[in-house]
Amino acid sequence: MQNILADLSGKTILITGASSGIGAATALALGRAGARVALAARRLEALEDLVAQIRADGGDAIAIKTDVAVEADVANAVAQTVAHFGRLDGAFNNAGVLGKVAPIHELSSADFAEVMQANVYGVFWSLKYEMAAMLKTGGGAIVNTASVVAQIGFANFAAYTASKHAVLGLTRSAALEGFQQGIRVNAVNPGPIVTPMAEIGFGGLENLEASLKGSPAGRPGQPEEIAGPVLFLLSSAASYISGQGFAIDGGYTVQ
Repeated sequence: MQNILADLSGKTILITGASSGIGAATALALGRAGARVALAARRLEALEDLVAQIRADGGDAIAIKTDVAVEADVANAVAQTVAHFGRLDGAFNNAGVLGKVAPIHELSSADFAEVMQANVYGVFWSLKYEMAAMLKTGGGAIVNTASVVAQIGFANFAAYTASKHAVLGLTRSAALEGFQQGIRVNAVNPGPIVTPMAEIGFGGLENLEASLKGSPAGRPGQPEEIAGPVLFLLSSAASYISGQGFAIDGGYTVQ
């Protein structure tokens, strides 16, 4: 009988946007689960601190300075991961930007393009190079960070909302292309989570918390509450799941 428990021991996982928030929490969780972790983000010093934490806990990790809005950086992150660990078994494409918070008529083309470059092209390039690497070693699992705004509209976040709808589209197409070749691709759709990005979007932690008092959960989520489902989706316990977007939102979207 197949072991249904999530097991990531010895697996090599690449995380983009790993320097803080959901990415950092997932990196630490992966390290504790026995995975070998490649941490990619723009802030190298923060990544190196995380690497030190993972190694102190007995794990194995490397830091790779990466801007997902630059294709060469994404290609380099995948190449460095494979060069260091010998293979790529999984990836968590978590990097993204919020962009300008304003009504559509106040957004410039540059405002819109900035968000698309990181959130859509960044995920496209990540999938492109990760899937190519995985095809060489028999497959793997990929999780993309979308958002609950990939399921609903959100006023004053038009570029971000459009970009996350696109992430779900990329997830579904990649899943159809990859499943029979051993590659599963899913997305997580976090609701309001206590992260630097969410605090900026809501104008501070107090506003974030106040806005959710009437929601089913009555509170924002914590990054660790996203990390657990990501680990599950990256593991063989999710072997028959692909092409899905999972809302992890404390019931936010079922109101």
